[in-house]
Amino acid sequence: MYFQRLEDLRTDADKTQQEIADILHCKREVYRRYEKGIHEIPVWAVIELAKYYHVSTDYLLGLSDKR
Repeated sequence: MYFQRLEDLRTDADKTQQEIADILHCKREVYRRYEKGIHEIPVWAVIELAKYYHVSTDYLLGLSDKR
């Protein structure tokens, strides 16, 4: 599944894939695969990104339009 919001939130925050990968303590390529939906993003990473961007996990996953 492709999560457009991952990319949108990252670009809105003026962050690179490498910077977000560093926050998640993973390689850029691993994060790129999450962002493009090539690999499923783990729950722990969804939680960390929701905290980082100050949004709900439902918003991050596209289940809600309420941040």
